[in-house]
Amino acid sequence: MTTAPYNYSYIFKYIIIGDMGVGKSCLLHQFTEKKFMADCPHTIGVEFGTRIIEVSGQKVKLQIWDTAGQERFRAVTRSYYRGAAGALMVYDITRRSTYNHLSSWLTDARNLTNPNTVIILIGNKADLEAQRDVTYEEAKQFAEENGLLFLEASAKTGENVEDAFLEAAKKIYQNIQDGSLDLNAAESGVQHKPSAPQGGRLTSEPQPQKEGCSC
Repeated sequence: MTTAPYNYSYIFKYIIIGDMGVGKSCLLHQFTEKKFMADCPHTIGVEFGTRIIEVSGQKVKLQIWDTAGQERFRAVTRSYYRGAAGALMVYDITRRSTYNHLSSWLTDARNLTNPNTVIILIGNKADLEAQRDVTYEEAKQFAEENGLLFLEASAKTGENVEDAFLEAAKKIYQNIQDGSLDLNAAESGVQHKPSAPQGGRLTSEPQPQKEGCSC
């Protein structure tokens, strides 16, 4: 019996960006491991995680690059923006300074990714309602004005963490289906993996690549 060479049809590259301490690594860990890291160390450079999800009946492997928020690492992390299909831009709802810096992060994302990169704004630490410093309404307005998806989430409780990654994936898949995302473009951030029908002949040219960093 011939099996398909991959157990997923697509790879989507994601990046997670935002100020230091907003919970980027904790969001990634909650999504990939279903656990909350209470003492999450600050990322040095970049970290990496993967998970296979399902979008419209298609298995999609997310390759997620978690970038450091500290200014001294910006030159390093900017190189990871290129070829990202999706970007999670995170702020902390209890720290207004992290919200105020979103324009800078968005400028980087717009300048360094392709025009069709799906950007979703995530207000993390939604479980700390009593300490809220940024209203849902103003963040939603910022997202709408800049054409971003928007969710508040909690890496601690897991609230909306799945949705944050899934909503971006749904939008990317929609862009593939309507032709606005060119899969042949090097910067698309998407790889289509061939599947093998009965008889073992591949439906498209196989492009075997290592699953990890190709940099």
